[in-house]
Amino acid sequence: MNFYQLGQNGFGNLYYAAGVKSMADSLHNFFFVSYDPGGFVTLDKPPLGFWLQVISVKIFGFTAFAVFFPQALAGVLAVLVLYVLVRRHFGVVAGLLAALALAVSPISVVTNRNNTIDSTLALTMLLGAWAIMKAAETGKWRWLLLCAVSVGLGFNIKMLEAYLVVPAFGLLYLLAAPRKFWVRLGQLAVAGMVMLVISLSWAVIVDLTPASQRPYVGSSQNNSEISLAIGYNGTQRLFGMFGNGMGGNNQPGGNPPAGVQGEPGNGTFPDINGGNFPDFNGGGNPGFTRRGAANSAGAGGGGLFGTGTPGPTRLFDEPLGGQIVWLLPLALCGIVALAWQRRPRFREDREQQSMVLWGMWLLTMGIFFSVAGFFHQYYLTVFAPAICALFGIGIVVMWRDYRRGNWRGWLLPIALVLTALEQIHIITSNPDWGTWLIPLIAIPTALVAVTLVVLRLLPRLRELLSTRRIMAWLVLPALIALLLTPAYWSAVPALENTVADLPTAGPQAGTGGRFAGFGGSATTNTALISYLEAHQGKAEYLVAVTSSMEADGIILATNKPVIALGGFSGSDPILTTSSLAALVKSGTVRFFLLGAGGGGGGSGNQGSLVSWVEQHCTAVPSSEWQASASSSGGFGGGAGGTLYDCSAAQ
Repeated sequence: MNFYQLGQNGFGNLYYAAGVKSMADSLHNFFFVSYDPGGFVTLDKPPLGFWLQVISVKIFGFTAFAVFFPQALAGVLAVLVLYVLVRRHFGVVAGLLAALALAVSPISVVTNRNNTIDSTLALTMLLGAWAIMKAAETGKWRWLLLCAVSVGLGFNIKMLEAYLVVPAFGLLYLLAAPRKFWVRLGQLAVAGMVMLVISLSWAVIVDLTPASQRPYVGSSQNNSEISLAIGYNGTQRLFGMFGNGMGGNNQPGGNPPAGVQGEPGNGTFPDINGGNFPDFNGGGNPGFTRRGAANSAGAGGGGLFGTGTPGPTRLFDEPLGGQIVWLLPLALCGIVALAWQRRPRFREDREQQSMVLWGMWLLTMGIFFSVAGFFHQYYLTVFAPAICALFGIGIVVMWRDYRRGNWRGWLLPIALVLTALEQIHIITSNPDWGTWLIPLIAIPTALVAVTLVVLRLLPRLRELLSTRRIMAWLVLPALIALLLTPAYWSAVPALENTVADLPTAGPQAGTGGRFAGFGGSATTNTALISYLEAHQGKAEYLVAVTSSMEADGIILATNKPVIALGGFSGSDPILTTSSLAALVKSGTVRFFLLGAGGGGGGSGNQGSLVSWVEQHCTAVPSSEWQASASSSGGFGGGAGGTLYDCSAAQ
């Protein structure tokens, strides 16, 4: 499912695809993660995941397959690593069940088939889990430091999201390592320092580089990677970011490229229904729906990007439930089964060490995704390994307890029934397509649960069946039934080979899949491209647009420098009106395409830039550069907007 027809239907997230294309142009763009070929502004994430994509592009050429390949491979390797980790303490059956669960985890599969980088982060986290497990068993420095390096590398993939596993790793080593308590504390302190050094090394180098010699740090308000990590990619993910502006909270501006001076952020977000940001209701961009629309509409809605209302039941209801919750009840019961086994002996008991690792992983991420104010559904990819590990472990441990005949044996049929009920709850939230699955889940699970209860009440019959090796196959129908729906949710998007800017899992009747978000195909207005290339002259930049939303398709079509005045969303305070005037006067940029992302003239800082262009430049008749609506195709400098020629202001 990771590789079937991979990359045959578009680039997925055009913003990241444009960045990878630009990064492949030069070492300067590569190192600083430049979004555009001209090195004007960076992507809004750290470099490591995109470096892997650039390497793949250098090997295979710039194709969607090459851009997707590192994530698809990371997804396969994650399944293998999870199998090894679970098998280590619970045997082959538990390892295979956990690996199978991850292989058909809906959100994992859809993210593996996209150019978002969470699959790479999940693999890095699992490698860190392997290292900390070895460190907890041996107390050796090299394994602990290897774990610290893994987390640091994860930080350079998705910043603070990588630290969600730190509580699990730290607690495991503190409880289990065969060292004296104060020695363990000291080792963890040293490992923490190593983790911070690896984490911040690239960001510090970027921040220490003079602003005139590098791109502006996209989605920051003060041109700082450290600020980006703490703010936009850190606390704002937990507490929510809209209302403070897209990455902004009135922080002072920084120094953009080529000596251009910044100005304070205005702390406001461009008009959501127009202005600098594409219309969230789909208007102004024919052929595309807003980011995340498929999950907000018709699937419960709620939340900024269809993540539901924060609270303790958020993960168990749509729209998040269909992404991750399919096996979560069994995983929670698996933790209970492990915790009830015996008195705590973390330094000697390997199974209890696994309970600490996977249980704390699940608890930390469960809390975060239940209360966080701003995240995308595909972030749940890093949650899946813990759920899948505890699913495999829980089945084996609960089956072992059931065979022993003690009071904990009741937990297995209860866990099966609870998981089936949760799956039916999710399916009934999507009645247009999933009702036919309900009997396939309910009947086998009910029969197995009833049989387990009957055998529980008739111990002699249980012993008779056990001697004939029949019991080993008893739970199999229920396991097949409970894995059926997540496998279906994973397989349909892979078979349909649909792509999205923000990937979400699962089929949806009547829409050709839930990947309806804008993105994927890098089409643009060929008439606009032809006009700009014919009249660019000596200008360094082909055109300037308000945000990356309008620039993606132009960069992918031409591989020429394009200015995104406000970065990704249009709200970055990169230029002032005086610095913009200087760029125009020097001939660095001649053309401005404004209003192509949904209409409107911008707000705050960008509004002043738009006003300057409107006052000092001349609108180009649309007949000279704009194709008809039927032939303009897609997004990215296509239909709509006004093209301004600023040659008279030079």
